[in-house]
Amino acid sequence: MLQLSQWIEPLRQIIEVGGPVVALLTAVGVLTLAVVLYKIWQFWMAGVGRHRALRLAVAAWDAGDRAGARAQLERSTSYLAPVIDLALSATPDMAERLQADAETRFARLERGFRLLDSVAQLAPLLGLFGTVLGMIEAFQSLQDAGAQVDPSILAGGIWVALLTTAVGLVVAMPTALCLSWLEGRMEAERVIADKAIMTVLQPTGQSGSAPLAAGGMVPAHG
Repeated sequence: MLQLSQWIEPLRQIIEVGGPVVALLTAVGVLTLAVVLYKIWQFWMAGVGRHRALRLAVAAWDAGDRAGARAQLERSTSYLAPVIDLALSATPDMAERLQADAETRFARLERGFRLLDSVAQLAPLLGLFGTVLGMIEAFQSLQDAGAQVDPSILAGGIWVALLTTAVGLVVAMPTALCLSWLEGRMEAERVIADKAIMTVLQPTGQSGSAPLAAGGMVPAHG
């Protein structure tokens, strides 16, 4: 509890000094952190990046081991497993249908990306807006001082004004890094899905013929 108060008190002082713009940026930062943590949890629950059994199933299917492929697929916890399961019984002309199914699953995982992108772009602008307002206020105070100008009035107003820009950058930079990482993971997921779908639909171990029924055997080649 004491450690929490040690974090909250400096934050409260910054908000009081920076004004409503800093308060708004702080709220946006808290919301962004919540979204990033949720996306990480969602990725973990969906099994993003954990496709070992799925890869083994695709490799077995490509080699002509139909029973082994289905056995491996049943052990897979990947969110792409239902798509590949459908592909095992599909024909090559269903490639677009399968890719659309995979894209639907990707869209669920990408919810919130637009919010993160907006925060990364707008937080610095919001901080700059606060700086402009602060500079206007500082020069107004300087004007009101008349002939008896105190440099500390201008200096104090400037550093308070620049505080909003600093807070905006503190919010925007980690958000941009997190978004880049999340988008990179999803790009890798698309590559895995496309390769798995095309491998299952056109396996090398089947010589380009139509997929066999579940548990079927590969005919021997002369």
